[in-house]
Amino acid sequence: MTMVSRCARGRIPFTVFSGLLAAILLALPLPALAKYAAIIVDADTGKVLHEANADDRNHPASLTKMMTLYMLFEAVQHNRLSMDSPLKVSKRAATMAPSKLGLAPGTTISVRDAILALVTKSANDVAAVVAENLGGSEGRFAQTMTTKARSFGMLRTNFKNASGLPNTSQISSARDLAILSRRLMVDFPQHYHFFSQSSFIFRGQEIQTHNHMLENYPGADGLKTGYTAASGFNLATSAKRDGRRLIGVVMGGNTARARDAHMANLLDNGFARLNGQPETLIAAPMLDDAPPLDAADKTAVGDIDENSFPAQAPAIKKLSKARRAELAATWGIQVGAFGSRERAMEQASTALSRMVTLYPNADVLVEPTSDNKGRTLYRAQVVGMTQNDVAMACQLADVQTKVGCKSVPPVKLQRTAKR
Repeated sequence: MTMVSRCARGRIPFTVFSGLLAAILLALPLPALAKYAAIIVDADTGKVLHEANADDRNHPASLTKMMTLYMLFEAVQHNRLSMDSPLKVSKRAATMAPSKLGLAPGTTISVRDAILALVTKSANDVAAVVAENLGGSEGRFAQTMTTKARSFGMLRTNFKNASGLPNTSQISSARDLAILSRRLMVDFPQHYHFFSQSSFIFRGQEIQTHNHMLENYPGADGLKTGYTAASGFNLATSAKRDGRRLIGVVMGGNTARARDAHMANLLDNGFARLNGQPETLIAAPMLDDAPPLDAADKTAVGDIDENSFPAQAPAIKKLSKARRAELAATWGIQVGAFGSRERAMEQASTALSRMVTLYPNADVLVEPTSDNKGRTLYRAQVVGMTQNDVAMACQLADVQTKVGCKSVPPVKLQRTAKR
């Protein structure tokens, strides 16, 4: 007897069964979360110039707020709100985790200030305020966000809140977020200027942006940063050069600085390759496993947004003895030697992110050494390759240090592993 026939005979109502099945499926681990992904898109045509794991599901973190802003822009465009309309702050919204403005329950914030707070401060309390004022509750607002995303062709996206605070069911992809970035530009050109704001004044206090691409990459004029422990460091960026505009999305970065450096490299390559690149549609293919709109919440605890600690040093990855022994028999590349372990880790991680799709078994190795003056330096290496890989790996690493990129044979790895 089949499952359907049993349902038809009344033993298990089919609607109940399908709901239980969806909940069970969503309880299973989703693939490729917190893994590196990237995409570069010509904003004018939608042509994809570069992609790596672009359809893998990842947690969007505060890139979620781009959709929250889309919904707010739409409400203004349809005259449901004006830029001066007051949005009420509930007790629940006021208790959101950082990053936040610190709004008090019972107060209000204007639509204009809410937009600026979401763009610059990535304020989670403001995201909840917008959700509750537009949707009645954040849960209902998240459902409308997901419905809107599906109408754009964002088939790998599921929103459960308006801020991007941790929720295991809140997922997206680099391609989907590039679609959203482009829709923000195309649908609301009159509002896109908000994404280039480097600061704004709120109740006498200057609020600075945490999007350092605006100041460090020529032509960058948006869009958004994001971080949770589950997502890694995410970034959506748009930049214009010689009358052409690119959109880039990077997900799963190891550090904010490494993520920004990688985005800059991808955009540089994208501008150089605008002509002659085979066309690929930005829209994702239809999925038979797209997450359902009524997926159950599974909120993770303890993650915070990147903007809560913009000066955090990169984490030092410690390799196990078994992993070090495995890597000792492989080839690798060295991308420089630096005065701090953190800087070496950042440079090696950036190099690895540029080649991870070709060398999935590669890993970062940071080793101390001494120069001829007795000073301690830290060698930034990417290892776990074959001898035939190293030439291409050095090209992909795009090293800008004075010493350049050099190969590291297994014998050197064995010696450093014994120290």
